[in-house]
Order: sequence, then C-alpha cells, then structure tokens
Amino acid sequence: MSDTCPAWVVPVMRAGYLSRAVVYTVVGGLALVAAVEGQEAEGTTDALADLQAHWWGTPLLWLIALGLWAYMVWRLVDAALDLEDYGRDLKGVVARAGLIVTGVIHGAIGVSVAGLALRGGDGEGGGTQSMTAQLMAMPLGPWLVGAVGLVTIGAGVYYGYKGISEKYKEHIRVTATAERLDPVLKFGCIAQGVVIAVIGVLICYAALTADPQAAGGVGEALGQIRAAPFGRVMLGVVAVGLVAFAVENAVEAFYRVIPRCDGPDVMTLARQARQKAERGLQAAG
Repeated sequence: MSDTCPAWVVPVMRAGYLSRAVVYTVVGGLALVAAVEGQEAEGTTDALADLQAHWWGTPLLWLIALGLWAYMVWRLVDAALDLEDYGRDLKGVVARAGLIVTGVIHGAIGVSVAGLALRGGDGEGGGTQSMTAQLMAMPLGPWLVGAVGLVTIGAGVYYGYKGISEKYKEHIRVTATAERLDPVLKFGCIAQGVVIAVIGVLICYAALTADPQAAGGVGEALGQIRAAPFGRVMLGVVAVGLVAFAVENAVEAFYRVIPRCDGPDVMTLARQARQKAERGLQAAG
C-alpha cells in the first residue's frame, strides 16, 4: 500500500460502489416490472421507500445510506490526493472537480435515504423540484438552473461516451468475471447516460419555462421515456440497462484498481485490450 493511499480508502471505496449497485438494482428492477405491467416507473427515493414494506427494509436503507456516504468520502479523498493519477493540468483539475461534485451528490442522496429510514420521505422528483425552485429564486436564477441542466446533460453524454469508448475498462482489474461481464458493463454505462441526459433536459426545460415543477429526477426521466413512442419497450430496455449499471458498480466494488494504492503495473481490461491490439498489429506487419 502506497504512503499516499490511506489503508482505509479501499474498503470505503468498495462499500460505496456496492451501495450504488443496490440502489440501481432496486430502481432498475422496479422499472422493469413497470414496463412489463404497463405501470409508471418510480424514481430513486420512491423505489427505495418500497423496501420499508419488508421487515429488513429499514436496516437495508441504513446500510445504503452509509454506503452512499462512503462513496462520497471515497470521491472527496480521491480528488484531494489524486489517487487515480488525473494530474494537475486543466483536464485533471476538471476530472477531480467532477469527483467532488459526484461525491457531494451521492452524499445528499444518502441523507435522503437516511430520512426514509428514520421517518419515510417524499419522492425524489420533489427534491429535484425543490432544489430547482431554490435556484430559480436566486438572482439570475433561470440562468443558474439552465447551467445545472447543461452540466447534467454533459454528465449524461460523458457516461454514454464512457460506455461506447469503453473508458470504464481503465480501472477494472482483469479477471474471468470482469471479462465475461464486459458487455453488461458497457450497456450499463450507456443506459445510465441516457437517464442522466433526460434529467438534464428536464432541468433545462424548467429553466426555459421558469417552472420548477418541470424539473425532475430519475422517476420523471423514466416517465418521459415511457411517454415516448414505443415507450414501454424503451422503458424496458433502459430498465435492463440500469440493472446492468448496477452490475457495473458491483464489478467496480470488487475489481476496481486505484493506481496510487495498487501500483501502476496492475493488468486492467484497458491495458489488456491495448496489448492484444498491439500484438495483432505486429502479427499483421
């Protein structure tokens, strides 16, 4: 273990990704049921609230909340210590700033989940609409909301690009399981990108209409997909994709490589792919 990588970082990171895997399993699974039965899909908070119907629901909600806070801590420490070698140039600074933003967002979701465990809670869309309304009330509020929407769309595009370009392979250790699940990981990143981009579009629409009620989270995004032509089929595909993204998070929990902790010589899926390509070129030459 490197001196620049605290020993507790790895287990905290793994807990964070496992928690995200549980969240997307629940949201994607219920969305798939909704697609099959022709019902409306639920957002993150509403889907997790359904767990309270079971005796084990509240303890699981607390574990999810703790896991999401662990993910926040992991992202903040990763950004502060540059554990994944993003660097100090402009590209690296932007990447590390993104880590901070995603960490804070997941910490806030953890607070919502803890609220569910304590006393139940309102749907996720209400939280998004409340945040949008608060921004809208500020000076230049619609512009601020629009900027948030554009950033959110950008995040969705990045997730899609991450899946299509297979950038996720950069941090996944080569194992038989990771190799077998590779197509699932790719599909999951793309599906997550679609959902996030739709959320961004809804936020931008709220900015254009000055109507905070037009904004929404995962539930509203899935609702828009459901309302599109062939929406039930599209919702089913996206729901399967969200479950695939849960698998991607589980794989990251077990097999993610942290360069400053694991060293620079660990064989990742990306490095293996590059080596195979190089050998192919050499053989062709």
